[in-house]
Amino acid sequence: MTNAADLQAAATVRFGEGPAISAEGLDGAARDGLHRLIDRRSCRDYAERAVPEGLVSLLIAAGLSAPTKSDLQQADVVWVRDRALRAELMTDVPGADWIAKAPVFLVVCGNGARFASLFEGRDFVNNHFDALFNAIGDAAIVLEGIVAAAAIAGLGTCPISQIRNRAREVSRLLDLPDRVFPFAGVCLGHPAHEASVSPRLDLGMTVHQDRYDTDAFQRLAPGYDTRRNVAKPFARQRAAERFGTDPDYGWREDKRRQYSTPERADFGAYLRDLGFAFD
Repeated sequence: MTNAADLQAAATVRFGEGPAISAEGLDGAARDGLHRLIDRRSCRDYAERAVPEGLVSLLIAAGLSAPTKSDLQQADVVWVRDRALRAELMTDVPGADWIAKAPVFLVVCGNGARFASLFEGRDFVNNHFDALFNAIGDAAIVLEGIVAAAAIAGLGTCPISQIRNRAREVSRLLDLPDRVFPFAGVCLGHPAHEASVSPRLDLGMTVHQDRYDTDAFQRLAPGYDTRRNVAKPFARQRAAERFGTDPDYGWREDKRRQYSTPERADFGAYLRDLGFAFD
């Protein structure tokens, strides 16, 4: 049974030393559930153990029970059960070997088609960026709902954003109509072993009181790099042949290098071709 000290310990591993975590007034089931969420780990190595179909449906239902903007319900889930189809979806995707071994693979989609279809034969006067933004938000919330539900159920997950690397081809393979787009894939199954926790930015950088603290990131980020390198050091330095090696390599340098090369720069054009506007 999880107690308040367990929750505090999990939060400290995740976020470093920060505000005290309180479990006052929570029963054991609530504390257990919250502990599983704070202690959640990305899973890339799955046991050869099937996940019951009914449990997968339950997790999807939990994700789709999440809040949705103005009750528009602009998200869908494609359960990719055909292994050959999954292999086609993952062509040229890094990590495709372990993705192929996951017992379950889902693709969460943003859907701007259902709502727009209500205006067939009439002008859809809200065809601007907010309509797309709402669909993106709904898809993100549903994805996180599935991930959280799986964590509570004791299953491992790993979202796959690389599904958007070949968005047009993925759309074709999944028969996605106009105004429906792949947001992310997600692998799901029983972990083969316990993975390590990925430390997150200190709460002092991401949680603000009353007004945004513009200096928080610059002030606290070096300490986060140090803490992360102790808990979960990078196995390699990204693009060392291009950038060289850095004795103080950490999260900030890794992200700088990652985004020093254009990534999915054609995604906006793909969404425009689906019928979304960006005004």
